[in-house]
Amino acid sequence: MLGHNVFPRVELDQRLTNLRELMAENDLDGLVITVPETIYYLTGLDHWGFFACHLLIVPRDGDMILVARAMEQITIANQVTNAKFYGHADTEDPVDYVVKAVSELGLSGGRLGMEKRSLYMTARIAEGMQEKIRAQWQDVSGLADRLRLVKSPLEMDYTRKSALTSDAGTLAAIEAIGDGATDYEVAAECQRAMCLAGSETPGFGPFIRPTSRLGEEHTTWRGETFSDGEAVFLELSGAYRKYQAPMGRLVYVGNAPSGAEKSAQLAIDGMKAICDAIQPGAKAGDAYTAWRDIARSAGLIGYERHHCGYLVGIGFPPSWTGGSMVTSLAPNSELELKVGMTFHAHSWFTNTDCVDYFISNTVMLTENGCEILTSQTPETLQIR
Repeated sequence: MLGHNVFPRVELDQRLTNLRELMAENDLDGLVITVPETIYYLTGLDHWGFFACHLLIVPRDGDMILVARAMEQITIANQVTNAKFYGHADTEDPVDYVVKAVSELGLSGGRLGMEKRSLYMTARIAEGMQEKIRAQWQDVSGLADRLRLVKSPLEMDYTRKSALTSDAGTLAAIEAIGDGATDYEVAAECQRAMCLAGSETPGFGPFIRPTSRLGEEHTTWRGETFSDGEAVFLELSGAYRKYQAPMGRLVYVGNAPSGAEKSAQLAIDGMKAICDAIQPGAKAGDAYTAWRDIARSAGLIGYERHHCGYLVGIGFPPSWTGGSMVTSLAPNSELELKVGMTFHAHSWFTNTDCVDYFISNTVMLTENGCEILTSQTPETLQIR
């Protein structure tokens, strides 16, 4: 049985120290953390109750205080050892408990940061805190997120284990695809394989759809039957201790159109270019440029995408990316790449002058360069 030693106390303590260093650099006396992924990162709280806003008050010194629904008391008592818990009834205003926490921590009148860019932070709660708490408020959305961009050795291990479950799900999905197969069947086999390989509930998907709906970025199975000559879009992730490892493949049913082999090789070349460009000290924009150069070498001069990948890590539904943030391998991005960063890398050629094909993988920047974690599923043309 796992118990709840997901993160050793020494690792949690170091994370809090790192956050407090950021607070000092920004002259902040306290933070109100509202992003579930960051609350998990700092406390280890792993449940689905985040749909109701949780508020973690972090002072420059002293104990953290977690404000959430009172009904979560048992879960928090079982899982959280480094923060006090203030539980509110559903008929009570959580802001009143934040007021109490701020007062107890001696933060009234201080410089306080609030994460406003959170999927579950409502305008009512944010406005209530600003009205009821005398402080110099700042929007610090994204400040704590920086800490999660670079993974510790333990986090890297969790991500590798997640990638194994992603590969298992993708291989099972590919095997289930065929003329007359339904997307229900494909989804069932995919999820069964991921669970048996050790996956918990992922942040997204799996996304399974025919290419007639390829442009519907975030839709999935809905009761369709695949037929000969069609292409099936697969994009999915397993999850291990909430660490995501997304990947994707395009699978042709029965036969592929002329030119598909060439497109598959183009996607493979693009993936290699991305991985070669992901090096310590390089910029995120360098990876995009490397991928775009492959597209141009194939004559796709005007073909552009909004990115060729993005950072992944801890993810609660509905996200692989760690909340509402998307930190991309985007054109001209100056983000410095560091060992421990993990990306969902895309080599995607669709709606172009060539036959549709794409691959995506979770890749990790290590001391030895860029490592493809989702490596068990072939990148070559898949026909079922």
